[in-house]
Amino acid sequence: MLPVIVKIRFLLIFFFAISQLVYAGDDTHVAGNELNLAIRNKGVYTRQKQERIAVIKKSAESIMDLSVRYQINNNLYQEYKKYKIDTAIYYASQNLQIAHQLQRPDLITTAQLQLANQYSSLGKFLESEALLKNVNKASFLKAQFVDYYDACIQFYEHYATNSYNKTYAELVKNYRDSLLHVLNPASVSFQINQAQQFIYQNRLKPAQTILLKLFKPVQNQSADYAMVTYLLGFTYQAQHQVQLAKKYYTLSAITDVKNAIKDHASLQNLALIFYETGDVDNAYLYTQSAIEDAIFCNVKFRTLRMSELYNIINTAYQEKEAAQKSRLQLYLVLISVLSVFLVLAVIYVYQQMKKVSRIKEELDVTSRQLAVLNQEITDTNVKLSDINVQLSEANQVKEAYIAQFFDLCSTYITKLEDYRKALNKKATEKQLNELFKMLRSTTMVDQEVDELYKVFDNIFLSLYPNFISQFNTLLLPDEQVSPKPGELLNTELRIFALIRLGITDSVKIAAFLRYSLSTIYNYRTKARNKAAVLRDDFEKQVMRIGTLPALR
Repeated sequence: MLPVIVKIRFLLIFFFAISQLVYAGDDTHVAGNELNLAIRNKGVYTRQKQERIAVIKKSAESIMDLSVRYQINNNLYQEYKKYKIDTAIYYASQNLQIAHQLQRPDLITTAQLQLANQYSSLGKFLESEALLKNVNKASFLKAQFVDYYDACIQFYEHYATNSYNKTYAELVKNYRDSLLHVLNPASVSFQINQAQQFIYQNRLKPAQTILLKLFKPVQNQSADYAMVTYLLGFTYQAQHQVQLAKKYYTLSAITDVKNAIKDHASLQNLALIFYETGDVDNAYLYTQSAIEDAIFCNVKFRTLRMSELYNIINTAYQEKEAAQKSRLQLYLVLISVLSVFLVLAVIYVYQQMKKVSRIKEELDVTSRQLAVLNQEITDTNVKLSDINVQLSEANQVKEAYIAQFFDLCSTYITKLEDYRKALNKKATEKQLNELFKMLRSTTMVDQEVDELYKVFDNIFLSLYPNFISQFNTLLLPDEQVSPKPGELLNTELRIFALIRLGITDSVKIAAFLRYSLSTIYNYRTKARNKAAVLRDDFEKQVMRIGTLPALR
């Protein structure tokens, strides 16, 4: 029993995987169109962000309270941190000065961690490292440990991008462990970081389990949504599931573009996948957009990486453009040659039209002669139509005669059955055991029925010798019906042979073939379901098998 269960599970997993790939492919196409549209409208999303920033800046006018000014600067920092790093650093520096003036260690720490984070993105690793080493951990609030560990993770991840070392990867792992200890296990941030930790440990399946659970609950177009979809794309890419990787990277990239996020990784990973799969146009579009964003935001480590990728993809794109240009030139030459031939063809056609005009005059005379002949043909067709009607009527008589003959045969068998039952009753009353056994046997009736079917098959096929082949033309190629060796017709063919003879009532068919009404209904339904013609026209087509084509 166990092997059967294992097979069933395997089949379920297989079909689920196939359906996921199909669904993913469908979603990726739609999401890809949305991403391309979003990139074309990138300026609109940038203006929307600038308008939000302008509103915040306006609220800061004539504000003298340092605490309020700090909060406004912090809001501006949040808007700029993944949009324009230089400006984000400016507002974090302003807040560091304000925090010192307010003599607030907690605010000083927050500003320092913000600066450290932005310096590492900008490529100023010495400044970032100095700030992280000098922060006063003794004055940390609980929430600031989260910011501190996150800043350390970002620092070593950015540093490892330029100069990879296993030590940095180990430090990232250790700091993320520390971060997980201070985060609320029920929070989205905890689950995202736990998934990232699993990814660093190459435990992709547990990471996917967490991320897929988060996928629907996190708000669409939010920063968490962008991160969850990016990480899902990364896990599928690592497992060489290109279609699913495309899907989730695309969803992440759409969110980044619509939120005017300039410091992102989804587009560049997506560009690399498209380049590797041979779609140079999309690879070029996404690379160009990603490098524009990285330069605008001034993210050094992304700009460096994207520059290398851009050179490769741009070369491939230019080669493709050059090939297209060569083809275009070839097409222009061909079009020019064809144009010459077209002019010559027009001249030739004009000359032929003159000839046609003369021929039309000759044809006019001929057409009048043909009209007379056509009338004669019409009269002949009328006569043939009459003959066809007569043949049709004769055919109907023949069919009615055959149907009546088999109806009589069926009635005869039924009477024999009734007679057997009457004798059986008399024998039972006299207790004649041997006679009782003989009369109880249905062998005679079964033989009569079999003989009846053979007679039916012989007569029917003599009238319609091509019935089986013509019946099969009404079915799908892989649903053809063939009698077994030694049979002329099988049950399914007999049912439709009776229908061809005009016996369409399932009750009568069931009585003749000695099957239940539901069995006959199932045979008819099954045949309609595998028909190559319209389902509703199937039996009408069967009833036309063997008829003469109408004369016109």
